[in-house]
Amino acid sequence: MSRMIRVGAAQMGPVQKAESRQAVVRRMLDLLEQAKSHKCDLVVYPELTLTTFFPRWFMTDQAEVDQWFERDMPNEATRPLFEKAAEHGIAFSFGYAERTPDGHHFNTSILVDRGGRVVGKYRKVHLPGHDEFDESRAFQHLEKRYFEAGDLGFPVWRMLGGIFGMCICNDRRWPETYRVMGLQGVEMIVLGYNTPSVNSQRSEEGPEKRHFHNRLSVQAGAYQNSTWVVAVAKGGSEDGHPMIAGSIIVNPEGEIVAEAATEGDELIVHDCDLDATKFGKETIFDFKRHRRVEHYGRITDQTGVTSPPDV
Repeated sequence: MSRMIRVGAAQMGPVQKAESRQAVVRRMLDLLEQAKSHKCDLVVYPELTLTTFFPRWFMTDQAEVDQWFERDMPNEATRPLFEKAAEHGIAFSFGYAERTPDGHHFNTSILVDRGGRVVGKYRKVHLPGHDEFDESRAFQHLEKRYFEAGDLGFPVWRMLGGIFGMCICNDRRWPETYRVMGLQGVEMIVLGYNTPSVNSQRSEEGPEKRHFHNRLSVQAGAYQNSTWVVAVAKGGSEDGHPMIAGSIIVNPEGEIVAEAATEGDELIVHDCDLDATKFGKETIFDFKRHRRVEHYGRITDQTGVTSPPDV
């Protein structure tokens, strides 16, 4: 008997700097209604869904920075989404900027069950970019300035009859992200991203290469851990800054089974059989039989590269 989950990947078009939380949530609700019409069990929204990708702006006033962060979840702006999703019996996940009661700042995603209850929280571990204004860049990418590295690790949760995990944007480029969840039996990883269409430090690296790297990372992570991966983007131009979109759903064999066709608000839907993860987990990626941890010490013992000595 299969464990089929109908997933809606709810890609968002651009969120302009002046756009309110309430306006964004209305767009999220429109996508949720589409998901209901498709009988989806789960809807996945992007990284920092509620706001523009504000780390592209250099700010020195902490009060100005804090306006982009949510202190509670749900809050007044997002409560309609929680209530409507619970009414429809649809689970969901989305990303936002989190300010904790004791003043910490994280790039966060949550997992919400069919009843509107937050069952999981993840804070982005692999923060890209830099922490001071860099005049050599075509535009800024100041995640290291505005966020702290996540402090929750890579947990997984049981929901919808399966084992679910989360990661965010740049995390998808790091194989350790998937493997830590893979070692917990993850069957579906949901992730949101806001990837610029051009590399701020290498202008010749445009959308085609950015899409290639996105697909490569997600497909490899899915295959090497025999898990579904639902990767959901923001796309289009936010105040003149274009993003790649290209949301995809990837099966446990690393194949793209659904992909967005636009750079705007768009729902892509696919029936994901969680039992399709079993074959890979019991054969080539049977970790218990095949992993050789005695040779992997460098992965956790060091960060930077240590080159061999000169001969």
